[in-house]
Amino acid sequence: MVDARSEDAAASFSPLRPKLMRIAYRMLGCVADAEDVVQEAFIRWIGADRGEVREPEAFLRSIVTRLCLDQLKSARRQRETYIGPWLPDPVMEEEEDEDVTLPLMRALERLSPLERATFLLHDVFGLSFEDVATTIQRDPAACRQLASRARTHVREARPRFEVDKQRGVELAEAFFTASRSGDMKALGAMLAAEVSVHADGGGKRSAAMEPIVGFDAVMKVHEHLAALFQKNGSTLVRAGFVNGLPGFITLEADGELQTTALEIKDGKVSAIYVVRNPDKLRHLH
Repeated sequence: MVDARSEDAAASFSPLRPKLMRIAYRMLGCVADAEDVVQEAFIRWIGADRGEVREPEAFLRSIVTRLCLDQLKSARRQRETYIGPWLPDPVMEEEEDEDVTLPLMRALERLSPLERATFLLHDVFGLSFEDVATTIQRDPAACRQLASRARTHVREARPRFEVDKQRGVELAEAFFTASRSGDMKALGAMLAAEVSVHADGGGKRSAAMEPIVGFDAVMKVHEHLAALFQKNGSTLVRAGFVNGLPGFITLEADGELQTTALEIKDGKVSAIYVVRNPDKLRHLH
């Protein structure tokens, strides 16, 4: 039986949960870990003296950020032993995310946990350096330095919107059709000369162990894949935006889901990000 205290905590926490999830996911790149962090924040909220909390959102944001900082220490060790390229869990969105795209999330991986937190809270979520300082328990001057270092590392990965929503979905659908049907001429017309493929199987499903780089190499891989698709099938589940990039979810011949996200530059596909690790796709079911 739920007591009145828990009901009161849930009523004040629920409207903030989506924003807290956005912070936690963008800090960690893992949906399950973000959910765990937000749930732990809720448990702490139940036990807090809420009458003394003047700004619940700031209070909970601090809890979530600090829990994420703790989590990142162990996550970094896990990434060092990860099999093949690591990509963040795919999140399917109706609209393109104008703040954090998949390339930016990959760039954030190169930052220290504090740089990552400062960059996200200030540059993405719009907090003042004073509020960031309170959240991560550093002084504002230190936060400015952390943000400056972070920007230097991620400058090239900041979102650059090359296509509008409708055109993005059309490109994703056209890419699916060409890659699955074996229409190499149509597929080749979409690809940039420096196109690359990054596939995350996590050692659980087959995937290239290193990025595949260059037009010829990517075309060769897709010629091989097209033969497999035509033999075994690959069904489009949904097209939209995967981590802010045009993309789609497919159901593959082994009965597992897969996501594909396309980075677009100058009207061409410059990078293809494929997540096949089933552990990263459970939330999409």
